[in-house]
Amino acid sequence: MPTAKIIWYKGATYHITTRGNHRNDIFKDEEDFQVYLTQVEGNLTYYNYLNYKLIAYCLMDNHVHLIIKTYEEPLTRFMRRLNSIYTRYFNKKYNYIGHLFQAKYFAELVEDDKQMLETSRYIHLNPVRANMVERPEEYKWSSYSMFIGEIPERLINSEMILNYFNNKDKDKLYKEFVECKIRNKEQGDELDSYSS
Repeated sequence: MPTAKIIWYKGATYHITTRGNHRNDIFKDEEDFQVYLTQVEGNLTYYNYLNYKLIAYCLMDNHVHLIIKTYEEPLTRFMRRLNSIYTRYFNKKYNYIGHLFQAKYFAELVEDDKQMLETSRYIHLNPVRANMVERPEEYKWSSYSMFIGEIPERLINSEMILNYFNNKDKDKLYKEFVECKIRNKEQGDELDSYSS
């Protein structure tokens, strides 16, 4: 089945999901996660940090969530280069032949502030939904700990989301925003929903 054409315009922001082919793992050890993040950083450097901004991410064993804002270049250039370089690394390391990723990738246009906030919460809660951790800050391969100030910020531009909170304690308010979803789940609500 052909993938849908991605609508792009200058300044567009996307929630990108890239999955392993047949939902197979694309990260098998810690080195793989680190190499992928290094390639993301390499891509940002390659494009001089001017054409793309990484806002948030969560790397799971068999898929990746990214929120990326584009400027002068379409998203396809960034993702094509990233997936191509990582595929070469993976294929060489594991002597793997065939498609590493399922299709190209899925990109959903983030159209407003509410959707941006909900999408960031959704991806940061991914490891909790998958029962890998109880709290999102326990998961190493997500930008959440940077958002809440537990570790120094690297690669991401958390201010693009934290600025929605008009307060000097933006990181605490964001933590409350994300973790209220966990409390709601404990009261019977579903974590899968984007709605608050």
